Amino acid sequence: MAFDIVLVGYVAGFFTAVAQFPQAYKVIKTGETHSISLGMYITMTFGIFLWFLYGLLIPDLPMILANFICLIPSLYILYITIRNLNKLKNN
Repeated sequence: MAFDIVLVGYVAGFFTAVAQFPQAYKVIKTGETHSISLGMYITMTFGIFLWFLYGLLIPDLPMILANFICLIPSLYILYITIRNLNKLKNN
């Protein structure tokens, strides 16, 4: 029985992508982002986007899928964090 290394990519991608969803759920549920680091989410979201782009360029399906899925909650959290910061500045 041969070991399929691509399976490792799919499993790693699954856990990486799923890791974003609990935070996104909390933000959706509460709207609370004051304890979220804007710098960290900007950096991480940009990194996820670059990994997604890299996956497209080489092409590597596990990398493409994992990072595309990961971008969804990451972009949402980033958007809400920026929106909440702007609301604080305007009050």
